Amino acid sequence: MSGVVVVGVDGSASSLAAVEAAAREARLRGAGLRVVHAFIWPAMHVPLGPSPLGPAEGGLRNMADRLVADAVERARAVEPEVEVGHEVVTGEPLTVLEAQSRAAELVVVGSRGMGGFVGLLVGSTAVHLAAYGRCPVLVVREQPSAEGPIVLGVDGSTAGGAAVDFAFAEAELRKAPLVALHAWTTWNAPMPAPKDPSMPYASPPGALAGEEERLLSEALAGCQERYPGVVVEHRVVHGATRAALIDASRSAQLVVTGARGRGGFAGLLLGSVSQALLHHAHCPVVVVRGADARH
Repeated sequence: MSGVVVVGVDGSASSLAAVEAAAREARLRGAGLRVVHAFIWPAMHVPLGPSPLGPAEGGLRNMADRLVADAVERARAVEPEVEVGHEVVTGEPLTVLEAQSRAAELVVVGSRGMGGFVGLLVGSTAVHLAAYGRCPVLVVREQPSAEGPIVLGVDGSTAGGAAVDFAFAEAELRKAPLVALHAWTTWNAPMPAPKDPSMPYASPPGALAGEEERLLSEALAGCQERYPGVVVEHRVVHGATRAALIDASRSAQLVVTGARGRGGFAGLLLGSVSQALLHHAHCPVVVVRGADARH
């Protein structure tokens, strides 16, 4: 066994769905699974034990232990061969899970937890962890399909290379086809060099589309050599990236994206495309940060 997959739990239905997904990911990787609950109540300076007037099994600490035990039982029911550990860690969820991500292969969370507000499509822990996690973060939005491809959003940026690597490895583990999708518009496509220097702003018909197809091929080239068994569809779309990936997610079992893309603003750890997917994708989403993720 190598490595560990961490799943954050809070007793919600969303976190139990995350436990099932995390157990499957651990089995695919030959990794262990660690069920983690962030126990925030000690910081609130409230009584943690059972009330003198209540049952002995009452109290916040016993409740935390029970919800972790339920999650462990769910994981073992889904993947009996996976070694499952568990931990109740004092602290708030983002801080606890960010610390756990430093030594994990993957962190898995539900899209909304017990503290989710009605009307919000995704919880703050999922969004912030995707931005600050030190390893790839899988957010389980809807019940994952066993069929369909893995969809990879490719923008050709250096930062996006880690997402490309992850998607190919995941496709090989799942024995799934990979759809590498690159969307572009005339506003975000780099202008190709003109063939006639006397006309610096003129491009022949189809030049932009050709450049975008070349960008996609170059972004995938190294991984296609390392993972020759992965069947890859190159899909270049003239249109908005967010809309194209959300639409592709309807038939996918997983969408993989980088945290920030080619158009990201300096200082922002999570880009608009990854945020849109976390809120609106029709399948689980993995957000993969670039080379800075372990620092």
